[in-house]
Amino acid sequence: MDRAAPERLAGSHRVVRVQAPLVALLSLFLFSSSHSPSICGCCWCIMDGVLWKLFVLNQERYSRLIIRRHANLQVDSVSCYCRVDAGLKTVVGARKFVPGAKLCLQPEIIPSGPRLRNSRRERSRNQAPLLPGLPDDLAIACLIRVPRIEHQNLRLVCKRWNRLLSGNYYYSLRKKLGMAEEWVYVIKRDRGKISWHAFDPNHRLWRPLPPVPADYSEAFGFGCAVLSGCYLYLFGGKDPSKGPLRRVVFYNARTNKWHRAPDMLRKRHLFGSCVINNCLYVAGGECEGNQRTLRSAELYDPNRNRWISIAEMSIGMVPFIGVVYEGKWFLKGIDSRHQVVSEVYAPTTNTWSTVSGGIVTGWRNPSISMNGQLYASDCRDGCKLRVYERSTDSWNKFMDSKHHLGNSKAFEAASFVPLNGKLGIIRNNMSISLVDVTDPVNSIETNSSHVWEAISGKNQLKSFVANLWSSIAGRSGLKGHIVHCQVLQA
Repeated sequence: MDRAAPERLAGSHRVVRVQAPLVALLSLFLFSSSHSPSICGCCWCIMDGVLWKLFVLNQERYSRLIIRRHANLQVDSVSCYCRVDAGLKTVVGARKFVPGAKLCLQPEIIPSGPRLRNSRRERSRNQAPLLPGLPDDLAIACLIRVPRIEHQNLRLVCKRWNRLLSGNYYYSLRKKLGMAEEWVYVIKRDRGKISWHAFDPNHRLWRPLPPVPADYSEAFGFGCAVLSGCYLYLFGGKDPSKGPLRRVVFYNARTNKWHRAPDMLRKRHLFGSCVINNCLYVAGGECEGNQRTLRSAELYDPNRNRWISIAEMSIGMVPFIGVVYEGKWFLKGIDSRHQVVSEVYAPTTNTWSTVSGGIVTGWRNPSISMNGQLYASDCRDGCKLRVYERSTDSWNKFMDSKHHLGNSKAFEAASFVPLNGKLGIIRNNMSISLVDVTDPVNSIETNSSHVWEAISGKNQLKSFVANLWSSIAGRSGLKGHIVHCQVLQA
């Protein structure tokens, strides 16, 4: 019984108390008159008037009390058991048919009864613990220490573990406590098809991934960027059959699944892209039409989940190299007249300006900005590095491993990535080297093992994924080239 029930009972007792004196007085008068015929007519008239007055007063009081009790009474829809024997009917605003016998005659009543569904705290009390014998907070403290390579197996243990690893709390706690692991994600083109794989630097293993969406299985000229450390975005590009795309998809490293995102404002391919303050910037590129070389630019804000137009470039270009250095976006590319042009974008002022000098004349691909320094490759295989000196506006030799791999396309350095505080060099043959660029003593010429470290080589690749590459790219894994390379945390 709800709390309103005692109040209803109390009100009914008050009604009885109001009527009790009148009933007792009427009974006494009738009993006396039937047993005492000596009562005169005058007394009868007087008593009749008095009783009538009392009856009217009590009747008015009773009516006011009933009205007041009905005004204060809140109808509980949970306790309403109206039955309408009218077959199948629908309540106004309902989305589906329900049996007429279960319809309430007052559908506008707002439910005020107790909630039938248990709260989250009550459900957590009733369900089994994450680890038997341990409270959940202590169990989570143990589970977040499990290596990332075993997370897929943890999801298969039980539903509670699967829900835990599917949410953001588990991985946010790992990141907060410094336990998040960085993996290298490589997108490669083999015989016109896009494939991609993840590399675990701790266990030095390549891991299979779900296939890329069908729109990007054969696309080219698309962009790739990472937001929030764990979301890898693919955007734009050109499909051989559909032409330029506005499509945007992203991969969640925590759930190992692909999702859709809002499309870009304009179709484009072969454009430049970067990430500044966790916002994705896109500029330039090509599009079908009269003005193939684009000047337009736009940004994607993940917090607002929308694309916004920004200032146009001074000169339309197809960028072939770009980097974020000191909070500004530097781009170098080819304009519509096939001339090399360079521009820089300042997000604080939303302005583009041409740039010249040593920073662009000696700038080569691949390059990366780490720890406030701008590094670039000084040879094709990435075994020699250069660093940009802002004071002299020039590029200087920084480090040489003295162990060059060759000039073939297979050994060509495709990308530089920051990996566990070091500079990672990823080559087309999927070999990976780590370089410690934080110690200035080890600059210029050094081949020390703790400075230059090969964590994935050609022979290791064949031993780990020979069967995988044979089914995707034929017998040789060196016939393709790397399109994009990123690092994701989880």
